[in-house]
Amino acid sequence: MKGNTPHAIIVCVLLAVATASQGSPVATSLPRVFCADPQALATAKVRLATNDPALAPAFHYLVSEADKILTMKPKTVMDKKTIPPSGDKHDFMSQAPYYWRDTNAPNGHYLHRDGQRNPEAEANSDAGPLMKTCADAQTLALAFYFTGDEKYAAKATEIICVWFLNPATRMNPNLNYGQGIPGETEGRPEGLISARGMMGLMDAIGLLAGSSSWTVTDQQAMTTWGGQYFEWLTTNKLALQESRAPNNHGTFYDVQYVALAMFLDKTNEARNLLLKDREQRIARQIEPDGRQPRELVRTLSFDYSLFNLRALFDLASLGKNAGVDLWHYQTADGRSILNALVFTAAYSDPVKIWPYKQIAKPKNEELDELLLRASAVYSDSRLDEALRQYPLDELAINPNQLLYSTLQARAARQ
Repeated sequence: MKGNTPHAIIVCVLLAVATASQGSPVATSLPRVFCADPQALATAKVRLATNDPALAPAFHYLVSEADKILTMKPKTVMDKKTIPPSGDKHDFMSQAPYYWRDTNAPNGHYLHRDGQRNPEAEANSDAGPLMKTCADAQTLALAFYFTGDEKYAAKATEIICVWFLNPATRMNPNLNYGQGIPGETEGRPEGLISARGMMGLMDAIGLLAGSSSWTVTDQQAMTTWGGQYFEWLTTNKLALQESRAPNNHGTFYDVQYVALAMFLDKTNEARNLLLKDREQRIARQIEPDGRQPRELVRTLSFDYSLFNLRALFDLASLGKNAGVDLWHYQTADGRSILNALVFTAAYSDPVKIWPYKQIAKPKNEELDELLLRASAVYSDSRLDEALRQYPLDELAINPNQLLYSTLQARAARQ
């Protein structure tokens, strides 16, 4: 689909968005979501119901992705062949991805090679399946929300229940054995990064409200599981170490914490952490010129700068729904999410060379998603110029414009 949408048609689509009313009443109730913009979702649902061509490319792409998932077998922690140190296969388990066996050492000691993924770690890990479960649940739940087709809700319910709730296949609510290093440690704080998809899962559950597939019993069971995991997240030694990480690991910990707290109606806890994040994440992680020093020391410094920005974006989106504005927070010397994005966005131009270490091809395609999300928040010509580096047809199919007021806001400024 990406290559089949004529450029002229997309221009017309963007003009249609620009002329659409941004403040018209929405004749549908707002979904209970925590990161996505509930008003943007409700507005998109009404506009799709009236066959608005502006959102059609993103909608059709979303549904096509959901259709692919319908035929897939749900994943479970029971699929792995290795038994966790606890002896309970229901426990999550993964191996540190940047550690490699030293073949020259008689004891097979593992060495750290930052940015170089060891295939051994990918072969028998719960990390990828957990992230895919959360992402697939969100895609299916969005497809159900916009179409009303129960088949998407039924599949979303199935994959959520298989991973989290069914006694025979459920994951225990902990990450005690995440990112272990063979022969050295059973689990590390860094393992929590694999559960960053919990935010999307929480939104997915809210979008399933009203379906006949997702029952009151399912909601109650998931609330219980979420409460148990939140208890582990806020008391376990490994989890608390991760919360103090000064880089993307700490930011994504906060994303998990806030999303779960909001899901569990612990609104005060969510707001308190978001308020602390003004200093803890924005002021400490971002320099006045927008650099993120703790990500620039990595061997994939461009990718990790984007990675931490994604986490900051998620925190800011959660904050908007919780009544805490991180999007526009700025220290006296200019440290802000906007400046961090502007600094990175300057390198959307393929001619401009990233001046820091990057041992693989930069994931420039991930920058366009951040720029799209930012277009709903900031009116900044520097970001608009960066966004112009990306093909219009690729931007038009990005489902983020259904979750946030993205291309609508961008087109309104053209």
